[in-house]
Amino acid sequence: MDPSKISAFIKEVRTKSNLTQEKFADKYGVTYQAVSKWENGKNMPDISILKKICDDYNTSINDLLDGNNKASNNKKIYVIAGIVLAIVVIILVVLGITKKENFEMKKITANCDNFKLYGSIAYNSSKTSVQISNITYCGKKDENKYNKIECILYEYVNDTKKEVKSFTYNNERPILLNEYLENIDFTIDHYSKTCNMYKDGVLNLEIKATNDEGTVYYDVPLKMEDC
Repeated sequence: MDPSKISAFIKEVRTKSNLTQEKFADKYGVTYQAVSKWENGKNMPDISILKKICDDYNTSINDLLDGNNKASNNKKIYVIAGIVLAIVVIILVVLGITKKENFEMKKITANCDNFKLYGSIAYNSSKTSVQISNITYCGKKDENKYNKIECILYEYVNDTKKEVKSFTYNNERPILLNEYLENIDFTIDHYSKTCNMYKDGVLNLEIKATNDEGTVYYDVPLKMEDC
């Protein structure tokens, strides 16, 4: 799952449709700021929105998640691709090799009243990718600014925490918690676990925000659809 490929794809289909970011945002029920972040690679759309965009523009979401952008309208490219695909299929049939499986997708949400996020697991029998973005604090109003903020994605392995990926803000310029979190995007490609090994609470987010008054700590269990 390559965020740069997805951002380039969204920008391409929007501009070819002669839609402004605002019109494109209206079409999918989001803000134009969200579309801008998608195109700049700062965030990724929710998997259900991404699937709808792909459906609307006749693009395979499986190819897009696998890093192949097929949004071109050039007929010559489609003809060449069709010929190549036919040859590949013949070779695979002759060799008795099974066709690559499509990706299945399941949503990830925050199992916590204080946070909202967009997340998904895209998987087949040979590959699992995890993506989490648009993390928003929606708990008790917090107007404090913090010099250091840590956001860690971890999993429980035999009742032990194992860090998967982390982001840290450590700067003299204090910022709001949401100002930092909205730019966080966890994208873990070729992940070692298979989807059916994930259950509610296996993946968690740990968020720690520190200023002169002390540290605010949140542990956010993630809720996942059954694979």
